[in-house]
Amino acid sequence: MRLTRVYVETALEPGAIVELPSDTGSHVAKVLRARTGDELVLFNGDGREFGGEIESVRGSRVTVSVGRAQEIDRESPLAVTLVQCVPRGDRMDFIVQKATELGVTRLIPVTSQRSVVRLDERQSETKAAHWRAVAVSACEQCGRNRLPQIDAPRPLIDYLGASEGSGPRLVLEPEPASEGASLRIESQVEVAIGPEGGFATEELEAFQLAGFERVRLGPRILRAETAALAAVTWLQTRYGDMRAAE
Repeated sequence: MRLTRVYVETALEPGAIVELPSDTGSHVAKVLRARTGDELVLFNGDGREFGGEIESVRGSRVTVSVGRAQEIDRESPLAVTLVQCVPRGDRMDFIVQKATELGVTRLIPVTSQRSVVRLDERQSETKAAHWRAVAVSACEQCGRNRLPQIDAPRPLIDYLGASEGSGPRLVLEPEPASEGASLRIESQVEVAIGPEGGFATEELEAFQLAGFERVRLGPRILRAETAALAAVTWLQTRYGDMRAAE
């Protein structure tokens, strides 16, 4: 039986007793109906996971004894940075969740000229905290023991003006462009996905100045969330760890 995985933002050592965060404890106690003696898997983002056994359940307060640590590496050898224009509604939650499951190392939300979503500084921090929680939940589900880095949203031009890529940098563009066949990608890559209306001409010029190469994934125009997941899947399949069983 697959054990419930729980993220805890604290140091973990075998033999220690930890109390689960209140929201997590409430879910474990009231939704999963866990009881004293039930087993869990704990992780805190340092790359290890720990066996755990519930010591006590008092309402939504759940304490767990920490068991043996295991070094289990489920990270891709390809470090993918996803630069994503924030779409409308809850589609960004979907992108964060699925990008985490697909092994993205860093996700940088941006707003561009044609973005419908506009965020002030307070809203940006609130959104970033929410997306980090989405990523944590995705890691609990998919088995990752390291959390992806989720940046606070910023204007695209601010990001391009301050960033320096150390690996190949790609921007998806549906107009005639490279199909990616000649790319040389080894350990890291950055890929940018536009808003619903695509990037403006001057933004594409800014991408070029920042060292991005235009690529496309087939002849069809993809929705923002489809493009993000298609791009990451293509990269992980071609250069990462998504391989057919041998």
